[in-house]
Amino acid sequence: MYKILLSVSRFISGRASLVVILTAVVTFFFPALFEWVKGNTQTVIIGIIMLTMGLTLRTQDFQLLARRPGDILIGAAAQFTVMPLVAFGLSWLFSQIPAFAPYSVPLTIGIVLVGCCPGGVSSNIMSFLCQGDVAFSIGMTCVSTLLAPVLTPLLVLWLAGAKVEVDAMGMFRQIFIVTIIPIAIGYALNLWLGKKAVFQDIQALMPGLSVACLAIIVGGVVTTVHDPLVESGILLFVLTFAIVLCHNTLGYALGYTIAHFCRFSTAKKRTLSIEVGMQNAGLGTNLAMTFFVATNPLAVVPCAISCAWHSISGTILAEIFVRWDRRQSARA
Repeated sequence: MYKILLSVSRFISGRASLVVILTAVVTFFFPALFEWVKGNTQTVIIGIIMLTMGLTLRTQDFQLLARRPGDILIGAAAQFTVMPLVAFGLSWLFSQIPAFAPYSVPLTIGIVLVGCCPGGVSSNIMSFLCQGDVAFSIGMTCVSTLLAPVLTPLLVLWLAGAKVEVDAMGMFRQIFIVTIIPIAIGYALNLWLGKKAVFQDIQALMPGLSVACLAIIVGGVVTTVHDPLVESGILLFVLTFAIVLCHNTLGYALGYTIAHFCRFSTAKKRTLSIEVGMQNAGLGTNLAMTFFVATNPLAVVPCAISCAWHSISGTILAEIFVRWDRRQSARA
């Protein structure tokens, strides 16, 4: 039985983009499939994703923070400045387009919220796939996640507070419950049981579980935004995808540029590019549905599209880096 589960986990984790895309497409045509993914249920699923990340953390990973504080500080600073400011700048730029005007407020909230979230869990996987610095990736993800309960609500309040009333304390509690607590539980379990064979078998199943949970979150989000998207037509999707695409792509490019100027190694350049460009859009979706869906239901749309697109684009970028290495090796 375990071998079957392990095979399923590897199959799902090895085809993360395909699983997420298929879930989104199927759910769009059959929105009732994931109507149950909302409220506390959604929060629990996000918490499970965070728990799976915590189960992979070791004491050595935290020691890494002490050995390389400067690199991680640069990465965290880039993540919490580049993406929020790019999101705000893009929302202003897109607001100059007449067709964007009716959706300006909710889409600005959504893309700013995505920009203010910490790094996504899948960024660690992408760093591994592209032969980046995985330890650096884990360190950055840990630090950005630890800073998120304070910085995310403050940045959203600063950048979007003029348009909506932001419950900063409520967002702090939500991020703390959804991220810090499950990660701490996962780390404690790994510290306590990490050397046991049964626990290691469970750890091997976590990548597939993470992808499955992410797909479920995406399905729930598609269900939530299905009716607004249908009512608003293809225009809303095109505009939202355009701003998400620009935000994500600029994040990758600026992350790599910052790493280049800091004279990071090639592996670190790739990792910083991915860490800056890929946000925890699943967390952003959860926050949007918790705090903004009642007054600005379309605010969840950029988060939902980002949730799917970041996984897809991260896989594509990792493949580009790998192909570049192969080409360079062939020339040598």
